[in-house]
Amino acid sequence: MFKTGSGWKACFDEESGRYFGEYGGIMSYHLFEITKEIYEQLAEGMSEGDAGSIMHDGRHLYMAVDDRCGPPYTVVFDDDYEKLCPWANVMKSGKVWPDELTDAAVELFASEKDNREQRRRKREERSKQDQ
Repeated sequence: MFKTGSGWKACFDEESGRYFGEYGGIMSYHLFEITKEIYEQLAEGMSEGDAGSIMHDGRHLYMAVDDRCGPPYTVVFDDDYEKLCPWANVMKSGKVWPDELTDAAVELFASEKDNREQRRRKREERSKQDQ
């Protein structure tokens, strides 16, 4: 089940019972796992800015930035973003941050705290594989 507006889309995945949302375009693109409450706040036809400010409270899955303030870059917070959101119109910009940089950002920025547990598990798995 989808809700859409100018520059954004949200999805309720009936199979998993989870909610997701995307917004953005040329300068930045964001993909989130959102809560039912966030999904319910989104209204058909809502502007990208309004929808984005609501979705931003969700768990960041993916981000691509090309805002001309520096080189374009992509951050993959959850490696499973494509499996979770096969419907998403994912945009890519520049180089993908390495896992170590993404892990550091997740640990440092309070806005990414919802990714800490998932990133720590992945880091532990990578560490076991390297041994």
